[in-house]
Amino acid sequence: MSNLPQVSIYTDGACSGNPGPGGWGAILVSAGREKELSGGTESTTNNRMELTAAIEALAKLNTPCRVRLFSDSAYLINAFTLGWLEAWKRNGWKNSTRQVVSNLDLWKELDRLSLIHEIDWIKVKGHSGHEYNERCDALAVVRASEYAKPERIANES
Repeated sequence: MSNLPQVSIYTDGACSGNPGPGGWGAILVSAGREKELSGGTESTTNNRMELTAAIEALAKLNTPCRVRLFSDSAYLINAFTLGWLEAWKRNGWKNSTRQVVSNLDLWKELDRLSLIHEIDWIKVKGHSGHEYNERCDALAVVRASEYAKPERIANES
């Protein structure tokens, strides 16, 4: 068992359209304290928001930590638990079809951050009543909605 500080991180991403306005949410829990983080952008994809949530949360840690990172994104979790990331790196950041890995900028940053911390990547079922996952989803949806430009409002102007 590591002597590093222990942190649980919960993340989620949301996108209205794919691509479209997107948001991400994260909650860090350590020593009985919680910190909520969220952000968004005007045009993105759900996968980019899922990865961004993990990046932003890990980047907030000021020292190496023992992290349990929970996400409902199979894309994020499987890259680490099924060895996809290591295979991509071995293959010059190319996937099994020899194409450059999608979201390469974000994967490289996640790879860098994952070398700083001891991380357990844990898949949770989305929209199943998991308290922190639901809270992260709500944060992400609110932030995505801030970037949405409803056609209805534009047509009424």
